[in-house]
Amino acid sequence: MRDVKRSRLLVPLALSTAVIALAACSSTPSDAQDTSGAINVVASTNVWGSVASAIGGDHVKVTSIIDDPDKDPHEYQADARNQLAISKADVVIANGGGYDDFVTKMVSAAKKQPAVLTAATISGYDQHPSDGEFNEHLWYDFPTVQKVADKLETAFAKADPSDKADFEANAKKFGDQLATLESTEGQLKSAHAGEGVTITEPVPLYMLDAIGLKNLTPENFSEAIEEDTDVAPAVLKQTLDLYASGKVKLLAYNEQTTGPQTEDVLNAAKQNNVAVVPVTETLPAGKNYIEWMTANLDAIGAALGD
Repeated sequence: MRDVKRSRLLVPLALSTAVIALAACSSTPSDAQDTSGAINVVASTNVWGSVASAIGGDHVKVTSIIDDPDKDPHEYQADARNQLAISKADVVIANGGGYDDFVTKMVSAAKKQPAVLTAATISGYDQHPSDGEFNEHLWYDFPTVQKVADKLETAFAKADPSDKADFEANAKKFGDQLATLESTEGQLKSAHAGEGVTITEPVPLYMLDAIGLKNLTPENFSEAIEEDTDVAPAVLKQTLDLYASGKVKLLAYNEQTTGPQTEDVLNAAKQNNVAVVPVTETLPAGKNYIEWMTANLDAIGAALGD
């Protein structure tokens, strides 16, 4: 078994010099404190940033480090501006599981130590499973998102006790919305459990598993794409042959990680009239977390024939 995937979100060597400079200037009140009165929150991606905004409402100021839907998060390089944001943070939300290790490094370098919430730890999942590789794309797992929301409510109430009732109300509303999404998953499962699907990467697997769909993708294919390595010719052929077999109802295609081999898979799906459901690792422009996940479930339902 291979270890949890090592993060490709790297802190450049030049950042170490910038960290020293920022640490020196962060001692002044104007740099170290936000005078707005809001809780300063830094999230590794805009996915967790959106969840934080839903719970904190007007009482939080959220900075999301990775927020570009056109970029592959695995190739992101943190910079001095990110370090400055973390140096001012009251609460930091990381994904963990090898996805955004740069956050841990920057928190360690910060003079002011924030409360740190890590989704992979909060999830309770074994990050070193004996029967495969840990799937770090936890925002597609609604039970984990609920746990993170609960932790955010607690952290915000501790940082700002006077607005505890607002955090509780926001968390209740968000929890109800998550429950609706889980109900949709259940409805799809009742109609489509056991049907075959394929992926280019394990990004949406928590959701597909919750619906009861069977991932037919050769493991070596999706692992190679996620690790940014070439797929063996025999494995690629095995994958492409699936689309002519009649066993596949949809292809969940990660739009943020593409290349010749994923294009081959996409073309094979289209040529055989297999529905393609685009998925991403960050929020699409103009959508919050609930809107995004609702759209994902709608797209899967349409692809499955609902």
